[in-house]
Amino acid sequence: MERQIVIKHENEEIAASIHYPAKGKQEGRCKLRAPLVVICHGFVGSRIGVDRLFVKTARELATEGFLVVRFDYIGCGESSGNYGEHGIDSLIAQTRTVLEYGLDSFDIDPTRVTLIGHSLGGAVALLTAVKDRRVKNLVLWSPVGYPFTDIVKITGRRVYDNAIKNGRADYLGYGFTSHFFDSLGTSQPFQEATKFTGDVLVVHGTSDESIPVDYAFLYQKVFWTRPEGRCDKEILFQANHTYSSGEHQSELIRKTRHWLGGLEAVQTDWQHWMI
Repeated sequence: MERQIVIKHENEEIAASIHYPAKGKQEGRCKLRAPLVVICHGFVGSRIGVDRLFVKTARELATEGFLVVRFDYIGCGESSGNYGEHGIDSLIAQTRTVLEYGLDSFDIDPTRVTLIGHSLGGAVALLTAVKDRRVKNLVLWSPVGYPFTDIVKITGRRVYDNAIKNGRADYLGYGFTSHFFDSLGTSQPFQEATKFTGDVLVVHGTSDESIPVDYAFLYQKVFWTRPEGRCDKEILFQANHTYSSGEHQSELIRKTRHWLGGLEAVQTDWQHWMI
């Protein structure tokens, strides 16, 4: 079952969709708590995703017993507000608001809370996880590594120059302020990655023309320097930035589902050992 909801964030409304775990997936004397997944979309994206990627992911994970929340950042999709008006700190704050809603909306196992982030949403998910210890796992799809450089590459230098000169610049109908770009410049996901102690899965396609696939190797190298927490990497041959083929999309969802399922198995074994 799924339904459309609105989550209040300061003076704005975040449009979201919540997918409830399939019945029969929770077992045990008092029905085991469900794991939570929150999906963070990328730059000027929405909770639907290109070729409905996030919709399909949420529905498939829900059949596996996960409670899944996907949402539109302020100014995107059906949410209120202007996307490019605020900085990356606002994106982090919005993610935490949605996380709070997800944790309060069902009987959630606090030890099994995951953020899935795509592109810029991957960087936001990572930065959120560093700030919010309730996040235990990360799944990063084609994550941005250098927010300012990567996003300016996408928008073009002229958009950035106009924002600095005029205070605001148009890109695809979105108005981006100089503050938005300044905030990207102060965000350093690679440096912050070492502060996250949970498990991580990084997935990237070799034909990604927006964000270099080399970032996946660099992210894994950085995560490996931590004293705790594992990091797994999956490279999808010829997949583009949005996994826009049936084969690549299915492979991405399958690998994500299996990785999360592996964490579930470890958690179950640990619970049995404790008993």
